[in-house]
Amino acid sequence: MSTAAFEPGAEFDRQVRRLVDLGYGELSGLGPERFAALVAPLRDTAVTAADGGPAPEEGQVPFLLVVTRDVVPVERTMPVTTLHGGRLPGFVDRTFEPGALERFVAPEGVELPDRRAYLLLDVERGEEFCGVVPDDAMRVVGERGRTLLTVEEGVALITQYPRVLAKNKCFSLGGSRSGDRRVPALWISRKAPKLGWCWAGNPHTWLGMASAGARRAKARQPGHTPATGTGGEPAAP
Repeated sequence: MSTAAFEPGAEFDRQVRRLVDLGYGELSGLGPERFAALVAPLRDTAVTAADGGPAPEEGQVPFLLVVTRDVVPVERTMPVTTLHGGRLPGFVDRTFEPGALERFVAPEGVELPDRRAYLLLDVERGEEFCGVVPDDAMRVVGERGRTLLTVEEGVALITQYPRVLAKNKCFSLGGSRSGDRRVPALWISRKAPKLGWCWAGNPHTWLGMASAGARRAKARQPGHTPATGTGGEPAAP
């Protein structure tokens, strides 16, 4: 992993600009200025969390701005994703029956620090788990004290870093489940990103398991002691 330092404030600003340029203001119904104002309080958290840390590199990023489906539905964020160097829009696979995607939510034990927008820290696409049974991969991630990515977090990752989704280096999103054996995943289909799912017991040589070190909301006021979720993360308000 590279030890080159980078400027986290500038990187946060880049991520906000990219979302605005992709139309998140319009997709959310907030407009560009109100959308930018919604996520702006997270800037200080990003600077504090990533200051002096390594720069993003293929498959690993220090922090990621995540906008949840409460602000923009996944069905509207996937079509603004593309592969690196590609033009075709991402899409949700038709094997999600009507209403199914809404049922894929964070399971018990996965705490989201804010229902609208937050930061995901120390993100890995998890190609080491390519060829591993998803159930086993998810267990190992938990044993390491890391957290599995949700659907929204996976979409955020390929939105900001299209290079992460590469041939034979795609990834599952075990942080969103619907109570059955399906595990959402992002891979390449028809020369575009696709959000689909695979069975928890079926390994694929081209499908890893994405994870992160923590989730963080905006910086708390001095003297405020936040409630904590699993792994010491701030609990959802």
